[in-house]
Amino acid sequence: MSNLKQIPNLFTLLNLAAGFVAIILCLQTGETILNQQDGDWKIYLPEKIWWASVCLFIAAIVDFLDGFVARLFKATSDMGKQLDSLADVVSFGVVPGLILYQLLRISFAQEPQGLETSMLWLLPSIVFPLAAAWRLARFNIDTTEREGFEGMPTPAAGLFIASLTFLTLYNPFGIQSLLLNHWVLYAICFFVSWLMVSRLPLLNLKFKNFKLAENKSRYSILVIAMVSIPLLGWLSVPVIFFSYILVSLLLKTSKP
Repeated sequence: MSNLKQIPNLFTLLNLAAGFVAIILCLQTGETILNQQDGDWKIYLPEKIWWASVCLFIAAIVDFLDGFVARLFKATSDMGKQLDSLADVVSFGVVPGLILYQLLRISFAQEPQGLETSMLWLLPSIVFPLAAAWRLARFNIDTTEREGFEGMPTPAAGLFIASLTFLTLYNPFGIQSLLLNHWVLYAICFFVSWLMVSRLPLLNLKFKNFKLAENKSRYSILVIAMVSIPLLGWLSVPVIFFSYILVSLLLKTSKP
Protein backbone atom coordinates (compact mmCIF):
# COMPACT_ATOMS: atom_id res chain seq x y z
CA MET A 1 0.00 0.00 0.00
CA SER A 2 2.90 2.37 0.71
CA ASN A 3 4.00 2.03 -2.93
CA LEU A 4 0.49 2.90 -4.12
CA LYS A 5 0.63 6.11 -2.11
CA GLN A 6 3.52 7.26 -4.30
CA ILE A 7 1.43 7.06 -7.48
CA PRO A 8 -0.04 10.60 -7.06
CA ASN A 9 3.51 11.95 -6.65
CA LEU A 10 4.50 10.27 -9.92
CA PHE A 11 1.66 12.12 -11.65
CA THR A 12 2.95 15.35 -10.11
CA LEU A 13 6.41 14.63 -11.51
CA LEU A 14 4.83 14.12 -14.94
CA ASN A 15 3.35 17.60 -14.56
CA LEU A 16 6.86 18.92 -13.86
CA ALA A 17 8.27 16.95 -16.80
CA ALA A 18 5.71 18.50 -19.15
CA GLY A 19 6.70 21.93 -17.84
CA PHE A 20 10.39 21.20 -18.41
CA VAL A 21 9.74 20.13 -22.02
CA ALA A 22 7.68 23.31 -22.50
CA ILE A 23 10.64 25.40 -21.32
CA ILE A 24 12.90 23.71 -23.87
CA LEU A 25 10.37 24.42 -26.62
CA CYS A 26 10.01 28.06 -25.56
CA LEU A 27 13.77 28.52 -25.78
CA GLN A 28 14.00 26.97 -29.27
CA THR A 29 11.55 29.16 -31.12
CA GLY A 30 13.99 30.36 -33.75
CA GLU A 31 13.25 33.54 -35.69
CA THR A 32 9.81 35.04 -36.08
CA ILE A 33 8.67 35.22 -39.72
CA LEU A 34 6.98 38.44 -40.79
CA ASN A 35 5.50 38.83 -44.27
CA GLN A 36 3.97 42.01 -45.60
CA GLN A 37 0.72 41.37 -47.45
CA ASP A 38 -1.25 44.23 -49.02
CA GLY A 39 0.42 46.73 -46.73
CA ASP A 40 -0.27 44.70 -43.55
CA TRP A 41 2.18 42.63 -41.58
CA LYS A 42 1.31 38.95 -41.19
CA ILE A 43 2.96 37.24 -38.23
CA TYR A 44 3.84 33.55 -38.39
CA LEU A 45 4.60 32.13 -34.98
CA PRO A 46 7.31 29.47 -34.78
CA GLU A 47 5.42 26.27 -34.05
CA LYS A 48 7.50 25.45 -30.98
CA ILE A 49 5.84 28.25 -28.99
CA TRP A 50 2.44 26.71 -29.38
CA TRP A 51 3.84 23.23 -28.81
CA ALA A 52 4.95 24.61 -25.43
CA SER A 53 1.33 25.59 -24.84
CA VAL A 54 0.25 22.05 -25.74
CA CYS A 55 2.63 20.81 -23.02
CA LEU A 56 0.93 23.17 -20.59
CA PHE A 57 -2.48 21.71 -21.35
CA ILE A 58 -1.02 18.22 -20.85
CA ALA A 59 0.45 19.38 -17.52
CA ALA A 60 -3.01 20.65 -16.51
CA ILE A 61 -4.59 17.28 -17.25
CA VAL A 62 -1.90 15.49 -15.22
CA ASP A 63 -2.28 18.07 -12.43
CA PHE A 64 -5.99 17.25 -12.24
CA LEU A 65 -5.31 13.51 -12.29
CA ASP A 66 -2.80 13.62 -9.43
CA GLY A 67 -5.44 15.10 -7.13
CA PHE A 68 -8.00 12.56 -8.31
CA VAL A 69 -5.58 9.66 -7.80
CA ALA A 70 -4.56 10.98 -4.37
CA ARG A 71 -8.19 10.95 -3.25
CA LEU A 72 -8.75 7.54 -4.84
CA PHE A 73 -5.88 5.95 -2.93
CA LYS A 74 -6.34 8.19 0.12
CA ALA A 75 -2.72 9.15 -0.33
CA THR A 76 -2.68 12.86 0.45
CA SER A 77 0.48 13.95 2.26
CA ASP A 78 2.51 17.03 3.15
CA MET A 79 5.17 15.94 0.67
CA GLY A 80 2.59 15.63 -2.08
CA LYS A 81 1.30 19.12 -1.31
CA GLN A 82 4.79 20.64 -1.50
CA LEU A 83 5.71 18.66 -4.60
CA ASP A 84 2.52 19.77 -6.33
CA SER A 85 3.31 23.44 -5.72
CA LEU A 86 6.91 23.03 -6.88
CA ALA A 87 5.71 21.45 -10.12
CA ASP A 88 3.02 24.09 -10.59
CA VAL A 89 5.43 26.99 -10.19
CA VAL A 90 7.41 25.62 -13.14
CA SER A 91 4.56 24.47 -15.40
CA PHE A 92 2.08 27.27 -14.68
CA GLY A 93 4.45 30.02 -13.56
CA VAL A 94 7.79 29.89 -15.39
CA VAL A 95 6.46 28.52 -18.69
CA PRO A 96 3.68 31.14 -19.11
CA GLY A 97 6.28 33.79 -18.24
CA LEU A 98 8.48 32.51 -21.07
CA ILE A 99 5.50 32.47 -23.43
CA LEU A 100 4.79 36.11 -22.56
CA TYR A 101 8.47 36.91 -23.11
CA GLN A 102 8.40 35.38 -26.60
CA LEU A 103 5.11 37.06 -27.51
CA LEU A 104 6.57 40.41 -26.43
CA ARG A 105 9.65 39.71 -28.54
CA ILE A 106 7.43 39.00 -31.54
CA SER A 107 5.34 42.11 -30.90
CA PHE A 108 8.43 44.33 -30.96
CA ALA A 109 9.90 42.50 -33.98
CA GLN A 110 7.08 43.78 -36.21
CA GLU A 111 7.87 47.42 -35.38
CA PRO A 112 10.46 49.61 -37.15
CA GLN A 113 13.90 48.79 -35.71
CA GLY A 114 12.06 46.34 -33.46
CA LEU A 115 14.84 43.78 -33.59
CA GLU A 116 17.05 46.32 -31.83
CA THR A 117 14.63 46.62 -28.88
CA SER A 118 16.34 46.50 -25.49
CA MET A 119 15.74 43.37 -23.45
CA LEU A 120 14.48 45.63 -20.66
CA TRP A 121 11.20 45.99 -22.58
CA LEU A 122 10.75 42.21 -22.40
CA LEU A 123 11.49 41.82 -18.70
CA PRO A 124 7.96 42.67 -17.44
CA SER A 125 7.14 39.06 -18.34
CA ILE A 126 9.03 38.05 -15.17
CA VAL A 127 6.15 39.43 -13.09
CA PHE A 128 4.01 36.42 -13.96
CA PRO A 129 6.25 33.65 -12.50
CA LEU A 130 6.90 35.83 -9.43
CA ALA A 131 3.16 36.19 -8.82
CA ALA A 132 2.63 32.45 -9.37
CA ALA A 133 5.32 31.58 -6.82
CA TRP A 134 3.85 34.04 -4.31
CA ARG A 135 0.35 32.61 -4.70
CA LEU A 136 1.48 28.99 -4.41
CA ALA A 137 3.54 29.71 -1.29
CA ARG A 138 0.59 31.53 0.29
CA PHE A 139 -1.72 28.66 -0.60
CA ASN A 140 0.58 26.13 1.08
CA ILE A 141 0.50 27.89 4.45
CA ASP A 142 -3.18 28.88 4.35
CA THR A 143 -5.23 26.66 6.67
CA THR A 144 -8.50 28.61 6.33
CA GLU A 145 -11.49 26.55 5.23
CA ARG A 146 -13.15 28.03 2.13
CA GLU A 147 -15.78 26.95 -0.33
CA GLY A 148 -13.89 28.59 -3.18
CA PHE A 149 -10.55 30.16 -4.05
CA GLU A 150 -8.96 33.36 -2.86
CA GLY A 151 -7.45 34.77 -6.03
CA MET A 152 -7.05 33.10 -9.41
CA PRO A 153 -5.68 29.52 -9.22
CA THR A 154 -2.24 29.35 -10.81
CA PRO A 155 -3.10 26.58 -13.34
CA ALA A 156 -6.08 28.59 -14.64
CA ALA A 157 -3.93 31.69 -15.04
CA GLY A 158 -1.19 29.71 -16.79
CA LEU A 159 -3.60 28.07 -19.21
CA PHE A 160 -5.08 31.47 -20.08
CA ILE A 161 -1.61 32.70 -21.06
CA ALA A 162 -0.99 29.48 -23.01
CA SER A 163 -4.17 30.08 -25.01
CA LEU A 164 -2.74 33.36 -26.33
CA THR A 165 -0.38 31.44 -28.61
CA PHE A 166 -3.31 29.65 -30.27
CA LEU A 167 -5.22 32.92 -30.60
CA THR A 168 -2.27 34.54 -32.37
CA LEU A 169 -1.66 31.45 -34.49
CA TYR A 170 -5.23 30.91 -35.73
CA ASN A 171 -6.19 34.61 -35.55
CA PRO A 172 -9.97 34.27 -34.93
CA PHE A 173 -11.88 37.46 -35.76
CA GLY A 174 -8.56 39.17 -36.57
CA ILE A 175 -7.47 39.24 -32.92
CA GLN A 176 -3.80 38.65 -33.72
CA SER A 177 -2.93 42.30 -34.23
CA LEU A 178 -4.47 43.20 -30.87
CA LEU A 179 -2.68 40.47 -28.93
CA LEU A 180 0.66 41.26 -30.55
CA ASN A 181 0.54 44.84 -29.31
CA HIS A 182 3.10 45.04 -26.51
CA TRP A 183 0.93 47.37 -24.44
CA VAL A 184 -1.89 44.82 -24.55
CA LEU A 185 0.54 42.07 -23.54
CA TYR A 186 1.80 44.19 -20.63
CA ALA A 187 -1.79 44.73 -19.50
CA ILE A 188 -2.56 41.00 -19.71
CA CYS A 189 0.61 40.10 -17.83
CA PHE A 190 0.02 42.52 -14.96
CA PHE A 191 -3.72 41.93 -14.74
CA VAL A 192 -3.52 38.13 -14.61
CA SER A 193 -0.57 38.31 -12.20
CA TRP A 194 -2.63 40.59 -9.95
CA LEU A 195 -5.54 38.14 -10.11
CA MET A 196 -3.30 35.38 -8.75
CA VAL A 197 -2.08 37.34 -5.72
CA SER A 198 -5.38 39.10 -5.09
CA ARG A 199 -7.91 38.21 -2.39
CA LEU A 200 -10.83 38.03 -4.83
CA PRO A 201 -13.33 35.31 -3.84
CA LEU A 202 -13.55 32.98 -6.83
CA LEU A 203 -15.64 29.89 -7.42
CA ASN A 204 -14.42 26.34 -6.94
CA LEU A 205 -15.72 24.52 -10.01
CA LYS A 206 -15.85 21.09 -8.37
CA PHE A 207 -19.38 19.70 -7.99
CA LYS A 208 -20.18 18.25 -4.57
CA ASN A 209 -23.61 17.33 -5.93
CA PHE A 210 -25.61 18.15 -9.03
CA LYS A 211 -28.50 20.07 -7.49
CA LEU A 212 -29.36 23.13 -9.53
CA ALA A 213 -30.05 25.33 -6.52
CA GLU A 214 -26.57 24.73 -5.10
CA ASN A 215 -24.69 24.89 -8.39
CA LYS A 216 -26.25 27.74 -10.37
CA SER A 217 -22.91 29.47 -10.85
CA ARG A 218 -21.14 26.27 -11.95
CA TYR A 219 -23.90 25.42 -14.42
CA SER A 220 -23.79 29.00 -15.72
CA ILE A 221 -20.10 28.68 -16.55
CA LEU A 222 -20.69 25.24 -18.06
CA VAL A 223 -23.38 26.65 -20.36
CA ILE A 224 -21.13 29.55 -21.38
CA ALA A 225 -18.37 27.07 -22.22
CA MET A 226 -20.69 24.78 -24.22
CA VAL A 227 -22.02 27.71 -26.26
CA SER A 228 -18.76 29.61 -26.79
CA ILE A 229 -16.46 26.70 -27.74
CA PRO A 230 -18.24 25.72 -30.99
CA LEU A 231 -18.97 29.36 -31.89
CA LEU A 232 -15.68 31.02 -31.00
CA GLY A 233 -13.04 28.29 -31.04
CA TRP A 234 -9.91 29.39 -29.20
CA LEU A 235 -11.48 32.77 -28.50
CA SER A 236 -13.76 30.89 -26.10
CA VAL A 237 -10.84 30.54 -23.64
CA PRO A 238 -10.72 34.25 -22.67
CA VAL A 239 -14.53 34.36 -22.79
CA ILE A 240 -14.76 31.49 -20.29
CA PHE A 241 -11.91 32.93 -18.22
CA PHE A 242 -13.53 36.32 -17.74
CA SER A 243 -17.00 34.78 -17.37
CA TYR A 244 -15.63 32.70 -14.51
CA ILE A 245 -14.40 35.86 -12.77
CA LEU A 246 -17.63 37.75 -13.40
CA VAL A 247 -19.92 34.92 -12.24
CA SER A 248 -17.79 34.36 -9.14
CA LEU A 249 -17.93 38.02 -8.14
CA LEU A 250 -21.62 38.48 -8.91
CA LEU A 251 -22.76 35.43 -6.99
CA LYS A 252 -20.11 35.67 -4.25
CA THR A 253 -19.87 31.93 -3.87
CA SER A 254 -16.68 32.00 -1.81
CA LYS A 255 -16.44 32.84 1.87
CA PRO A 256 -14.18 35.80 2.70
